[in-house]
Amino acid sequence: MRLPDKIVLPSYAIAPLLLVPAAIADHSLRAATRGLIAAALLYALYWMLAVLPKGMGGGDVKLAPLLGLYLGWLGWSSVAVGAFAGFLLGGLAGAALLGLKLATRKSRIPFGPYMLAGAFLAVFAAGPIAHWYSNLLVPSV
Repeated sequence: MRLPDKIVLPSYAIAPLLLVPAAIADHSLRAATRGLIAAALLYALYWMLAVLPKGMGGGDVKLAPLLGLYLGWLGWSSVAVGAFAGFLLGGLAGAALLGLKLATRKSRIPFGPYMLAGAFLAVFAAGPIAHWYSNLLVPSV
């Protein structure tokens, strides 16, 4: 039920070591800016969820901006798919646990693994997923 600070917090120091040279090499100030904005947006979203009664845990709030930074670097579709997929996967797992009577409505279910799984999915499949979803909303002719 914990995302250890020993893992999450050093990742914030590693991120600039990875992304600043990439931004310089690719002249991608736009990607870096988008990553920072996405980090702030995901932090705000998860912080708001954390202040709700029985909301998100503090580890999820600390992990969200880190994922936002990397997914934002890749693009807004990656941010949207990664964030949504985390909630979708967590919801499906929670429903399965309830259905199998392995959890109750009052059970606490760790969310960090689903956040990471959603981000992983977004890294490799955000483009096709976003395209599929946008075609559902506005069918191509």
